Amino acid sequence: MLSEGIHSLVDTGNQGLLLHGMKRAARPADKHFPFGHGKEIYFWSFVVAILIFAVGAGVSIYEGIRHMAHPEPIQNPMVNYVVLGLAMLFEGAAWYFALTEFTRAKGKWGYLEAVHRGKDPTLFVVLFEDSAAMLGLLVAFFGVLLSQLTGILYFDGIASVIIGLILGGTAIWLAYETKGLLIGEAADEKIIDAIRALLQETDGVDQVNEVLTMHMGPDFILVNLSIDFRDDIPAGDLEALIACLDTAIKNAHPAVKRVFIEAETRRQTRSSDVEKST
Repeated sequence: MLSEGIHSLVDTGNQGLLLHGMKRAARPADKHFPFGHGKEIYFWSFVVAILIFAVGAGVSIYEGIRHMAHPEPIQNPMVNYVVLGLAMLFEGAAWYFALTEFTRAKGKWGYLEAVHRGKDPTLFVVLFEDSAAMLGLLVAFFGVLLSQLTGILYFDGIASVIIGLILGGTAIWLAYETKGLLIGEAADEKIIDAIRALLQETDGVDQVNEVLTMHMGPDFILVNLSIDFRDDIPAGDLEALIACLDTAIKNAHPAVKRVFIEAETRRQTRSSDVEKST
């Protein structure tokens, strides 16, 4: 019960941190952060994962080991059942809303694929937390029940350790999924391929050398292009062509907020690439 109390306290604090991160991420760009503050949400999502691991999992495992070393009888299990029942009711409602929102946002992707490819960590962080909370409540319930039915007090401590392991696994997965976004993850491959196809179909483009993308926030993609334009295009027409490409890319992909286009001669294929292709 103490482990679940700590878990609930950590969850409440984490929701506050996510709201704080969303508010800070919505701030407009300025001279110190010319691409905005969108990555704030990635930072605070990573902080949430660390807190779940350090506070939630660490304290739960510690309390479980302590109770196994010095077991104490449960004085009034009915109070525990009432508290756990109410917690399951409230947590279940929160989990349902989180799952509904995540299902709507993931589209045609599978659940695991949506977590791996998703760029808005607030969606899967909340779902992960609520799922771990529901599992933790079930483990706590059976820990109390088995201790009462069998008289073996170790079940209470074992349940606390299991809750800690659930939280630890959740935290590690969350940290792994948010790490890539925090350090600069590319846009979805479908978006990259669509941008490349658009460029290749444009009159005046000889070759697309590179399409580099990075998420500066869930709805902010930075695109850097290296293009070999046709040599006979006058400078004025080239400027107009670059402006048209900028507009076409942003219209096709609203998440693309900034596009940088570098006019560069055709790049020679590296010998290593030739060897791999052969």
